[in-house]
Amino acid sequence: MSKRVNALQLSRQFALFSVTALALGFSSWFLPSGLQAQHGHGHTTAVESDVPAAGISTDLETLNQQLDNLQTFRADVRQLIVENTGGVLEESEILFMLKRPHGFYWETLQPFPELIVTDGETLWNYQPDLLQLSIENWDASRSELAAQLLSGNTEAIADEYTVSAIPVNGTDWEFLLYPNDPASLYEQVSLYFEQGELVSILLINTNGQRTFWEFNNREINIELDASLFVFETPDDEFLDIVDKRETVGL
Repeated sequence: MSKRVNALQLSRQFALFSVTALALGFSSWFLPSGLQAQHGHGHTTAVESDVPAAGISTDLETLNQQLDNLQTFRADVRQLIVENTGGVLEESEILFMLKRPHGFYWETLQPFPELIVTDGETLWNYQPDLLQLSIENWDASRSELAAQLLSGNTEAIADEYTVSAIPVNGTDWEFLLYPNDPASLYEQVSLYFEQGELVSILLINTNGQRTFWEFNNREINIELDASLFVFETPDDEFLDIVDKRETVGL
């Protein structure tokens, strides 16, 4: 039985920043960094083992160009969390929606239902099976790498990561991000874009654990109503509500 992974903690890797490769055998996605990066349709790109030198602004500009295409984004996400031993800690099915600059929706459907949603002011974390709802102020400065990327906040990324852009097949891009701080949580982050669409993100932690997000059934720049990013509290007398919001100005 898989252990329940804290979805709020993961979403903050995605919001504190989700395969065809799976059909081929996902093990190739979890090779040690610097060996290879394999696209879901079987295309393989060699990656240099040495971390590239800092200051390659053109690579960051190329990443900006790819991210600029994502004003709204909706996708079904397959998430894999793999231990450093290679065992799958959890596999999840997730509905993800993004609306720049602040709308973020991350609903775990399987195996454990959970919703994390924010409108840029308030963050709701709802666990229906546990009858728990946590509410707190959203602080964008707390959001981590993946959320910063998807919201277009690459200035902060440039300060903390060295970006290496690798062209694939003339139309696709893989971006490798290496932390400048040796004490960083991550050893390497990989983003793959196929013809301007974000296909996958791979996070490699320094402890060897890997988190892989694969984006399927992608819909880009569609109309997403702002109400999707505001949580309506269920009328349930058994619901345990923890409101951590602070009153501004007090």
